[in-house]
Amino acid sequence: MVYLNRIYTRSGDQGNTSLGTGERVPKTHPRIAAYGGVDELNAVLGMVLTSGLPDPMARMIRHIQNDLFDVGADLCIPQSVGEGEPTESTALRIIPDQVARLEKWIDDCTERLSPLESFILPGGTPQASHLHLARTVCRRVELAVCALAEVSPVNEQAVIYLNRLSDLLFVLARAANDWGRGDVLWVPGKNRQPDDNT
Repeated sequence: MVYLNRIYTRSGDQGNTSLGTGERVPKTHPRIAAYGGVDELNAVLGMVLTSGLPDPMARMIRHIQNDLFDVGADLCIPQSVGEGEPTESTALRIIPDQVARLEKWIDDCTERLSPLESFILPGGTPQASHLHLARTVCRRVELAVCALAEVSPVNEQAVIYLNRLSDLLFVLARAANDWGRGDVLWVPGKNRQPDDNT
C-alpha cells in the first residue's frame, strides 16, 4: 500500500532523489529518466482518454495505465547484478502474462483492420492522433529503458512490455481511424515535384 501524506519533502532540492531501495541518486540518473518517461507516457494516455475513445478501447487504456505504474515500480528497484534477483524480495516485477495480454489485444484488433498498403502518417481522427502521439512517446520510453539496461540490470519483461505496448497503440490508432479505412497514407516522394499552387 502506498501512503502519501506530504507532497513536498525538500529532499530533492539538491538534485538528488531516492530509488525504491532508498538509495540516493542524481535526478539525471538513467534509471530516473527511464521511469520518469513511463510517468510521461501514462500522462499522455490520460490525455488519450479525454479524446472520446469507444468504451472497449478506453477500458484497455485504463488497464494499461495501471500496468505502467507496475512498470515504474519495477524500474525504481534495481535488480541485483549477480543472479538477476530483485534487491528486495517484495519488488513488483512485470511478468509475461502482462505482455501476453497486450499481444492478445494486438491480435484481436489486427483481425479487424484493413490491410496496410503503405506506411501511415500520424493523424486522422482526434482519437487516432492522440494514440499516435502516445505510440511515439512509448517508443522513446522504451529506448530510455534500453539505455538503462546497458548500464544496470533491468527486468527484460519491462522492456518487452513497452515494445508490445507501442505496437498496440499503433493498431489502436488505426482502429480509431475506422479500422484503418481512414488512415492517412504516406506517398513516397509526393512533394518532390513543383506544386502549381505554390
